[in-house]
Amino acid sequence: MTDALRVRPDPSDPRLTRRVTGLDQHGQPIEVSVTVERPLTLYLNGQEIVTMMTIGDHPEDLALGYLLNQGMLRPDDDITAIDHDEDLGVVVVRTGRVTDHEEKLRKKTLTSGCAQGTAFGDLMEGFSQVRLPQDAVLRTSWLYGLLRGINTLPTLYLEAGAIHGCALCKADQPIVYMEDVGRHNAVDKIAGWMFREREAGADKIFYTTGRLTSEMVIKTVRMGIPILISRSGFTAWGVELAREAGLTLIGRCKGSRFIALAGEGRIVFDADPRRDGEESPRHWRKNSREAESHAG
Repeated sequence: MTDALRVRPDPSDPRLTRRVTGLDQHGQPIEVSVTVERPLTLYLNGQEIVTMMTIGDHPEDLALGYLLNQGMLRPDDDITAIDHDEDLGVVVVRTGRVTDHEEKLRKKTLTSGCAQGTAFGDLMEGFSQVRLPQDAVLRTSWLYGLLRGINTLPTLYLEAGAIHGCALCKADQPIVYMEDVGRHNAVDKIAGWMFREREAGADKIFYTTGRLTSEMVIKTVRMGIPILISRSGFTAWGVELAREAGLTLIGRCKGSRFIALAGEGRIVFDADPRRDGEESPRHWRKNSREAESHAG
């Protein structure tokens, strides 16, 4: 399954984790990997937009996806340059179109996401005009296959924890997997990758380890993806927006178990859930490799 991945995590990248010493529950010395986070300041045509806390990989995709999902870039915008300075922690996106987002910046608000995620008062601009494809389907055999395949990927989560992952999938194949300290960053990276690669969302499935909040639903709909899946639970507004947009919303996916609260008509029940059994505790999202090995 992982042969289909065009972008995958690289837990061996020394920039993304750090070894730290401490004591375990028995008072014994222990050394573990912890996820690194660093600030990245985003500029659009010379205007400072936001400073994000991120692990630092795929900064160009993160910048493009953030701007797209905040409505600051249009899908047809001509990107003339993207300049990233790793030492300064700055990424500058330049467009052929003159931009001025002073009014949007004045309406900036804190979202329900972790790691200092931000959204704007008009985040939902154009949301009601999006028409998701009604002929998209999700086979439960695909769902179980995706969960098994994603859980066995080498990831930063299994290496160090304290991170969220998102995957862009087609049928039972994940094709892009991104991680970051905030789920909003991970989804923005995938949105930016889709923009650069001109990858359509109509035949895709979006997977996330994070909660199914209003922000996650809005961003998935804006990317034109008709199906959103998560290991985690729902918020009431997330469910309401998914039903309004006609998005298939499936949460609490672990092993053969799941709950669908919107867009249930797209689901084709073609697999016996009894054959898949329970998920290994090694892949529970509140664990990490070191946490499991030193438990008990």
